[in-house]
Amino acid sequence: MPAPTSQPRRPHSGSRRDESARLAVLHAADDLLVENGFGGLTVEAIARRAGVAKQTIYRWWPSKVEILLDTLIEDSDKRLPVPAEQPTAESIRGYLRGFARFLTRDPAGKVLLALIAEAQHSPETAQSFHQRYLDPRRAQERAMLTRAIDAGEISPELGADAAADALVGPIVYRALTGASIPRGLVDTLVDDLLRPRT
Repeated sequence: MPAPTSQPRRPHSGSRRDESARLAVLHAADDLLVENGFGGLTVEAIARRAGVAKQTIYRWWPSKVEILLDTLIEDSDKRLPVPAEQPTAESIRGYLRGFARFLTRDPAGKVLLALIAEAQHSPETAQSFHQRYLDPRRAQERAMLTRAIDAGEISPELGADAAADALVGPIVYRALTGASIPRGLVDTLVDDLLRPRT
């Protein structure tokens, strides 16, 4: 599953002087990723689409991966927050349904899938992806499941870590292979793996 409240900060070499330019770069990056894929995404194209100088981008981000991570972190926090209230089986089910929609319908979901794929080939991408996004979000999800277990809302045979993998793995796999994610898949995963209190 794929963030504690304090996100690891991205590396950068200059101060952020213009918030509108920063947002334009982030929006341009995820739009161009959807249009051209990770391999076709360049800093030059992002700068052109955002209407900023390439040197400005390199002053704030060392690579296109770091731009995409900023986009993913901000969009995930806004559109796919991990439930912070006392979780129930139904709120976990709702989160997983939202995750499936995020991966298949949201441009930021395409960013997540692209970074997962790129991390398989680039140790630098994998390290930054884990440190800045995956590990913090996984900690939030693990805490969500642990709180639900402690409250007696769910009673998985697997521990929170393994249960998180088993819940999210099939959803991510289907999204990565371009398959649809049926609503019934999430229901089956929750009912079989978490054994909600009845």
